[in-house]
This record gives sequence, structure tokens and C-alpha cells, in this order.
Amino acid sequence: MSAALAPTVEPLSAEALGALANPPRSTSAVVRDYLALTKPRIVTMVLITVAVGYVLGARGSTDPVGLLLTLLATGLVAAGASGWNQVIERDRDARMRRTARRPLPDGRLERRPAALFSSLLAFAGVGLLGLGRHPEAALVALATFLLYAFLYTWLKPRTTLNTPVGAVPGALPPVIGWVAATGGFGIEPLTLFLIMFLWQFPHFLAIAWIHRDDYRRGGMRMLSGHDPKGRLTGAQSVWYALALVPVALLPTVVGMAGPYYGAGALVLSLIYLADAVRFCRSVSDGTARRLMRTSFLYLPTILLLLLLNPLPA
Repeated sequence: MSAALAPTVEPLSAEALGALANPPRSTSAVVRDYLALTKPRIVTMVLITVAVGYVLGARGSTDPVGLLLTLLATGLVAAGASGWNQVIERDRDARMRRTARRPLPDGRLERRPAALFSSLLAFAGVGLLGLGRHPEAALVALATFLLYAFLYTWLKPRTTLNTPVGAVPGALPPVIGWVAATGGFGIEPLTLFLIMFLWQFPHFLAIAWIHRDDYRRGGMRMLSGHDPKGRLTGAQSVWYALALVPVALLPTVVGMAGPYYGAGALVLSLIYLADAVRFCRSVSDGTARRLMRTSFLYLPTILLLLLLNPLPA
């Protein structure tokens, strides 16, 4: 065949080459990635604590519509905060094994649309709470969003104080529920806040110990990364678990819960303390995992006890 009769092949354009390298993704895959951006498991835990705060605040006169509105709005705020956390930490997440496959570090989502999506969720949630019967809850939710998404996230690569700072927004969801139900503050929501606040420390210290190498790779300044033998990490777990024992009994003192709650809370708190002591005496991944598992059991059980044995107003 002569050269004149040979077929000509046009070179592929840069756009065509890019399309071959990155074929279009299905709508369901994109939806799954945006859902993963919201950290559904964390949002679920947040909603449980919000519901408990709301029901306890309502004292037997729960408004189902108000409760559902509060849950929807707070869920949106929590989802937006989780999304912004991942937007800011995209580069650090890429260096950590446990987070490298998240949608942003893996390149499945772009930063700008993820930030826009997260902002819309958060401010829609705050706006919905503002439309409720007690808009004061919107201020608590906004504070929770700002503290978690920005201050806590900004502190993580800078100081080990990120843990106590992060425990504040982590303890505010039941306060959102209480304020949404009552419109006020007081000793009762403060009690719920303190239980949540102290519970987080043994929980997060155990997780930080298990993943200490991964956190170090990601540039996170966690206590476990500066505590080679784990002595301070274990000691702090005991201190906070010990402080939780009397605080967990406060609902019986302030008239929120009855004696059955008090007995159950005491047993649970002593078990939590015992596992923290075990972790402190023999710091290892095994004792840390046991403490972490106990922490996962502790919180939903003590919240359930609050709901099962409340005292009337």
C-alpha cells in the first residue's frame, strides 16, 4: 500500500487523554464520596446524644416535630463540620494509612466543591435551628461547628492541647438538644456536658496510642507521639476516668435521674476506671484496645440509663 493510501491517525487531544486516564464516575459513586465526607458514624453518635439531651430537657412533654427538626438540623451541622475537617486536613490525611483512602486525599473529590458542600450543610443546619422554638440552640450549634472544624483542626498539627480543645465541641451536642427543648441553660445541661467531656479523654487517648505511628506520619501532635513509653498517656487516662466517677453521679444529685441510674453509672464508671488503670500499668496496643472497647460500651449505656430512670421536673 502506498503512503498516499495509508490511513491517517490523528493524535489524541489533552482532553481526550485526560478522559481516558480519569473516566467519568457514576452518580452513585460521587454520592457515596460526599456521604463519606460527612463521617456518618460520627454524625450518628452526635444525634444520639442530641436526642438524649432533648428528651431529658423536655421532661416527658417531648414535641416530636421539634425533636425531628433538632436532629435534622444538628445532623447537618455535624456533617458540615466533618466535611470541613477533611477539607483542611486533606494533605495530612494523605500521609496516614487510616485516612489515605478518604475521598479528598484519594483525589475522588476536589477541595472547592467539598468545602462548598460542607458550608451549605453547616449553615443550613444552623438556620433550621434558628427557626425552631428556641433559636438559642443555633448559637450552641454554631459554636460547636467553629470550634471543631476550625480551632480544633488548626491545633492538631501544632499542640497536644488539641485534645482538650476538641473535647469541648465533642461534649456540646447534648447541650444543643437540651437548649432546643427548653430554651435555657443550667446545671442539667452542664452535667451532660461534663460527662461527655471527661468520657472522651480515655477514649481518644487509647485511640491515639493505637495509631501513634500513623498520627506521627500525618504530622498530628498527639500526646502519644511524644510519650514513647506511654506513661503520661496512661496516667492521663486514669486521671480523667477517675474524675468521671463522681461526675457521672451528678444527674442523681441535681434531680435529673433516679437511684437505678446512679447505681448503673457507678458500676460503669468503675469498670471504665479499671480498664484505664490496666492500660496505665501495662501500656500496649492490647490494653488500649480494651479501654477503647469499654469506652464504646460506656457512653450509649449511660445515656440509656438516663432515659430509663429520669426524674420528673
